[in-house]
Amino acid sequence: MGYYPESRVELSGFVARHYDTLLDVVTLGRYGSFIKRAIRAMRIQPQDRVLDLGAGTGRNACLMMEYLSPEGEVVGLDISDEMIAQFRKNCARFPNARVINMRIDQPLPFHEEFDKAFISFVLHGFPQEAREVIIRNALESLKSGGSFFILDYSEFDPETMPFYLRIPFKLVECPYAFDFIKRDWKTILAEYGFGDFEETFFFKYGRLLKATKKV
Repeated sequence: MGYYPESRVELSGFVARHYDTLLDVVTLGRYGSFIKRAIRAMRIQPQDRVLDLGAGTGRNACLMMEYLSPEGEVVGLDISDEMIAQFRKNCARFPNARVINMRIDQPLPFHEEFDKAFISFVLHGFPQEAREVIIRNALESLKSGGSFFILDYSEFDPETMPFYLRIPFKLVECPYAFDFIKRDWKTILAEYGFGDFEETFFFKYGRLLKATKKV
């Protein structure tokens, strides 16, 4: 049982052990190129320190490492033992990529340490009060002028989706996702001290939202 029983982002067992393969299968092999495009859009600099919130198998972290020098670093946070084991295996060749078993919806021990924070298809799986803790964590962890990247669903009405997308979306997604897609995330982030937003859209219903720490 996870911390949020209605969530579908807290993974364990078979799904966690085979997560990357399952993603490739259900996206007909498109996930790899999609995530590469998203991480390229982050414009990671060689000496950046990146906080990966809900780091999973390390697939994203390994792609980030392609842009980093030995002075850069990725610090991933996750709570799934299966995911953490895969992260360590997948990123074993990168000494400056590490993962910590730590909840992202509780206060974190970082203060203005990172140039970028990243969260990929995780935020929608939390209730709103937990999402706001995660946003505060990102804000506190980032240096002034640092960037918070949210790769997740864009804002849309599921009733306007084509039926061949609407039906699986309703079957697969947790109740929190339906709340997530209704919210104005730029307004919410602005209330916490973020601004200078940039958006990159993927397949209309996915978005990389960049928010810069202003305070």
